[in-house]
Amino acid sequence: MLTEEERKEIEVHIEKMPKRQAACLEAMNVLQKYRGWISDESLRELAEFLDMSPHELDSVATFYNLIFRRPVGRHVILVCDSISCWIMGNEKLEAHLKRKLNIDWGETTADKRFTLLPTVCLGTCDHAPALMVDEDLHRGLEAGQLDDILEQYK
Repeated sequence: MLTEEERKEIEVHIEKMPKRQAACLEAMNVLQKYRGWISDESLRELAEFLDMSPHELDSVATFYNLIFRRPVGRHVILVCDSISCWIMGNEKLEAHLKRKLNIDWGETTADKRFTLLPTVCLGTCDHAPALMVDEDLHRGLEAGQLDDILEQYK
């Protein structure tokens, strides 16, 4: 069941839209902020609240790579795999992270601290390669910097 706090926050977004359903992405972001991911149960509850079918809402959720439809770690690492980052050596970042965290793409560390995901572009091609941890952008990286970056996220 949606909490009162979630409902109030979602209603703020609904008020800004021409139709209730138009706030579905913002509403999923609200739920994800509180719950960490969008479970099937959460999706059904939200769909009912927005006067949508679960299928319609799931179609939106699966289109956006930052709506998580399965559990993720406390911190999500998004590694840019655009052509600019690839040319500038993101494969070294990927290899270091996979080795350090002992996980592959889409996996979460045993301690539930990190989930590792590729992303199409972080929009910082002039400072490639780049990655994001949660909402923090790290640019112009070398693999040797990654351990210090990871230590910032407990």
